[in-house]
Amino acid sequence: MKSRLSHRWPAWSRTAALTLWLACAAAPAMASGCSRDIIVPVAPIGVSVVVNGSSVEGIYADMLRSLGAKAGCNFVFSVVPRARLEVMFESGKADLLLPANRTPARDLLGHFIPMIGHRATLITLPSERPPIRNAQELLEKHELRVAVVRGFDYGEQYQSIVRELTRQGRLFLEVDANAVARLMNVGSVDVTIMGPTILAAAIRREPRVQGLMEKLRIEPIPELPWGHSGVYYSRRSLNAEDQAVLRELLEKAAKSGAVYEGFQRYHRPDVMSESVRPR
Repeated sequence: MKSRLSHRWPAWSRTAALTLWLACAAAPAMASGCSRDIIVPVAPIGVSVVVNGSSVEGIYADMLRSLGAKAGCNFVFSVVPRARLEVMFESGKADLLLPANRTPARDLLGHFIPMIGHRATLITLPSERPPIRNAQELLEKHELRVAVVRGFDYGEQYQSIVRELTRQGRLFLEVDANAVARLMNVGSVDVTIMGPTILAAAIRREPRVQGLMEKLRIEPIPELPWGHSGVYYSRRSLNAEDQAVLRELLEKAAKSGAVYEGFQRYHRPDVMSESVRPR
C-alpha cells in the first residue's frame, strides 16, 4: 500500500496539553503517590516527545505531568541522545523508557504498558521501480542505500535486516530522524525504516528539507508487523510500591486513549493508517 506523508503539523500547544489532561482527568488520584522523583530521560521523537531548548513537551510528557499531579508523582525529564536511553534503562539509571516498542530484551528489564498499536515501514524516495514487497527484496536491491536511527528497535526481524545491511555496507546509522531526512533530501540515501509519523514530524521541524514530505512513499513489509508502542517502567530502579503506583497510573492513561488522540491531531488519516492505531 502506498501513501503520502502529511505536511500539516501545527506547533505543539498548551491547548493540546489541556486536551490530554481532560482525556485522563476521570482517573481518581492515588493516595500513596510516588516515594521519590521519577527519572525520565528522553530524546526528541515525532510528536511523542518535543524538545524546545531545555523544555520537554509532547504527547507523553504532557500526559505524565497531568496524571502525575493528580497521583502525587513528580516526573523529572532530561534530554539525551536516543541511543543513550537504552543504556540508561539497562543500567537502572532511568525509571521510564518512552516511547518504546515492546521487545523481549526490554521485557527482561521492565514492565510494558501499551499505549498505541504501531509499526515501522520502509519509507522511500520516488523512483520508477515497483514497491518493495518484503525484506528479501530490500536486501537484494544492492543499489539502495538505507538509513536508520541509532537506538530505534522494532523487534528481531528489524534487527536482522539492520545486521545484514551493515554487512553489505549499505547502512547509514544516524543520531535522529532529522539527520535521516537531510540525507534523503540530498539523495545520499534512498530508504529509511521507521514509523512514518516520526519522519513526518522531523521533516516538519527541519527547514532545510521543506518539500521532501510530498515526495516520500510508504511501503509496509510483512517483516515489520503491527506491534505496540508505549511505556516501560523499570524493575531495577523502582521499588515495588512505586512500580505499583506507576502501573496503575499508566494503565489508566492507556485506557483513556489520550496518546492515540494526540496523534490524530497532528497527522492525516492516511499516514495514521499506515503506522498508528488504537492499542
